Amino acid sequence: MGLVNEFKEFATKGNVMDMAVGVIIGGAFGKIVTSLVDNVLMPIVGLFTGGVDFSGLSAKFGEGENAAELKYGAFFQSVIDFLIIAFCIFIMVKMVNRARLAIEGPEEEEEAKTPEDIELLREIRDSLKK
Repeated sequence: MGLVNEFKEFATKGNVMDMAVGVIIGGAFGKIVTSLVDNVLMPIVGLFTGGVDFSGLSAKFGEGENAAELKYGAFFQSVIDFLIIAFCIFIMVKMVNRARLAIEGPEEEEEAKTPEDIELLREIRDSLKK
């Protein structure tokens, strides 16, 4: 029974629940970004590159059924997806940090304690000056 109770405690902690919500929303957001890239951005990019459909770009190596196909167009679209998602997450984290700073106020920097050997050297210096 100890294992079940430990798991229950772990699963109901705030951080785990926040993470689960983040993963679900992130998955939905990923679909939106993929749709944006596939249906809005890539046709515009294709227009500027002479009507090239990037999703269909590939290179075949070999012939027949055993030919390997390198789908670099789909990879290019995935890279664009990643960059958009990464930028949005960056902006979101930046906004959260700004809001947290506005609520909590600036962090007070703790005075760094001077090491004992430096203090001793300063005392020796000061006594030599006298």
